[in-house]
Amino acid sequence: MINRYWRVLATGFCFSVFGLGGLFLSFIVVPAIKVVTRNQTQREYRVQGAIQRSFDLFCRLMKFTGAIDYKIIGADLLKQDRNCLIVANHPSLIDYVLIASQLERCDCLVKSAIWANPFMKHIVKAAGYIPNEAPDDLLSLCEHRFEQGNVLLVFPEGTRTTPGVTPKLQRGSAQIAVRTRRDLRLIHISVSPSFLTKEKKWYQVPTIKPFFLVEVKDKVEVEPFIEQTTSPTIAARRLQQHLAKTLFPENTELKVGPSGKTT
Repeated sequence: MINRYWRVLATGFCFSVFGLGGLFLSFIVVPAIKVVTRNQTQREYRVQGAIQRSFDLFCRLMKFTGAIDYKIIGADLLKQDRNCLIVANHPSLIDYVLIASQLERCDCLVKSAIWANPFMKHIVKAAGYIPNEAPDDLLSLCEHRFEQGNVLLVFPEGTRTTPGVTPKLQRGSAQIAVRTRRDLRLIHISVSPSFLTKEKKWYQVPTIKPFFLVEVKDKVEVEPFIEQTTSPTIAARRLQQHLAKTLFPENTELKVGPSGKTT
């Protein structure tokens, strides 16, 4: 019981640091980078590098204080990736933080709520992240980032997984992969016991310390799916079905949602 109370305090402390860190990045680091870096692309890369280092420190802080424990398998593969999508399942609030902590350069499709978040909106804009509102030029934006050798992080569920509920995947990541002809690196995240889900508050900690396992999987080549059909829509649907089975092998059937939303 004492350990559980300590983890409540540790979690609250870590998220307080996260919020203050977001303000520090927004109003100190980002403006300083803008002053010393005129080139927009280089400015975005430097902001992304600052995000990576900040997230790495945050993850280490959560582990050091005992709020959580985590292990990342295959981080070296992830750091070597260029010109591809990174697709992951989304069981908890800090999935993006864990993955981005390993990537000095990483673009991301982000939900509109983050653009209104006072802790994050200045950062995601300065980093050049792409809103998931499906703008008309979404594919061209993604293509441009890929041509620069960047990776694009996407959570095809669109929101955090609800424990015990069959995940519903959106088709956005498969559509981007097919239409830009880029491969996908898969990441599977598991949390035991469940923690930081959409249904529970941050202070509702489990009886034992949560363990986050981030496993970097093999790449999925997109060309075979394109070659099997003359229709990009059918190719994207088949690719999405493959992603669903790979990301959620414990489920025999998964719902596939409309193609408009990703995050």
